[in-house]
Amino acid sequence: MAEAHKKGLDAALVEEDLGNCCRNEAVCGQCQKENCTIGYAKECIRNYQEVPKKEVNNGMERIPTTDFKMFDEAELEMAIAHILKECKDCKEDHTDNCIINVIRSCYEVGLLGDVQPYEGSALQYLMYLKENFPEKSLRIAGVYRS
Repeated sequence: MAEAHKKGLDAALVEEDLGNCCRNEAVCGQCQKENCTIGYAKECIRNYQEVPKKEVNNGMERIPTTDFKMFDEAELEMAIAHILKECKDCKEDHTDNCIINVIRSCYEVGLLGDVQPYEGSALQYLMYLKENFPEKSLRIAGVYRS
C-alpha cells in the first residue's frame, strides 16, 4: 500500500482553497478540468480523499504549465501559505510527486508563471520567494505566520 502522510493532510482546507482559486465556468466558459492548473490540483485532492496516498503518480509531469489563465493573486498567495503549513518539512526525504508539492506547484504556475524549486523546507522556500518574488513573498509569509 502507498505511504500516507505521517500527520495527514487537511484535504478540506486544500479543497476550499482550490474552490476559492477556481475561476469557474462563469469566467472560463467550459471547465478544462486537468488541463487547468487548478482543475488538475482539484483532481489530485479528490483522488487523495478517496485513497489517501502521499504520492501522485507522475504528479509533477502532469501539471499543465502552459495554462495561462489569470487567477486572483490574493487567493493563490493564501493557498500557498496554507499548503506550506501542511508541508511536513521532510527536507532530504522530500519527493517531487508528494501530493503537497504537486498542489503547491499548481498554485505557483497560476501565481508565478512556473513551478519553483522546493527542497522540502517551508522556511527555505519562503527565503527563496523573498529573494525572487519579494512582494508576493511578504503576503505569503504573513499568512503563513498567522
